[in-house]
Amino acid sequence: MARQKGIIKLKGTIGDITFYKTKDGHLAREKGGIEASRIANDPAFQRTRENGAEFGRAGKAGKTLRTALRTLLLNSADSRMVSRLTQSMIKVIQADLVNERGLRNVIDGEAELLVGFEFNIRGKLGTSLFAPFVGTIDRASGEVSVDVASFIPANMIAAPGGTSHFKIISAGAAINFEAETFEVATSETVIFPWDNTPTVAINHLNAVSPNSVSPLFLALGVEYFQEVNGRMYPLKNGSYNPLALILVNGL
Repeated sequence: MARQKGIIKLKGTIGDITFYKTKDGHLAREKGGIEASRIANDPAFQRTRENGAEFGRAGKAGKTLRTALRTLLLNSADSRMVSRLTQSMIKVIQADLVNERGLRNVIDGEAELLVGFEFNIRGKLGTSLFAPFVGTIDRASGEVSVDVASFIPANMIAAPGGTSHFKIISAGAAINFEAETFEVATSETVIFPWDNTPTVAINHLNAVSPNSVSPLFLALGVEYFQEVNGRMYPLKNGSYNPLALILVNGL
């Protein structure tokens, strides 16, 4: 892979060189590679096929999780979140000690490895919200909840410049990665002023079906606003809104 320089940037293929544009700029690479039929059948590429199968499974699992949390992610995700989540899902799958390589999956892996995953690298929950919170997942009752004690926003929320208000958001989800289906419930507070006025105690109860046989997830985040002439506007289109998985209960 080479980087294109100069005033004129090319796109397309000339001879054996392909020119294309990415988020990292205009690049060029030589055409080539191994035929797909050989990769699919040659014993020498068995490991490649196994890795490909698990990578595909990780991608589907990440998509299912993202879809389940779509309402929250609309304003709380960075441009590389998809690839970062896929890499984390691969680690979950590789922790599967039940199935053979190539057949490992999320259900038999360690979904708990996703705890702490930050959906927005530009605004991490761990460096934004300092108010103590407690997450709880009760599989028997289906209660996925988070409690935040009363706190002073100006002291406990590291808000980006321009913030005048904020709200706390959360979601509880039961996700069947094999069927690519999910059940999700979300909660949000009122919009609080970002000042020295203590908030009320916050309790979010996101209920899913009792005794679910799927992995359960609890996400927590913050959305920032700027008040202009009495109206609330999402701060910088949500670029710095943090959202993270704070608790996961696998099977």
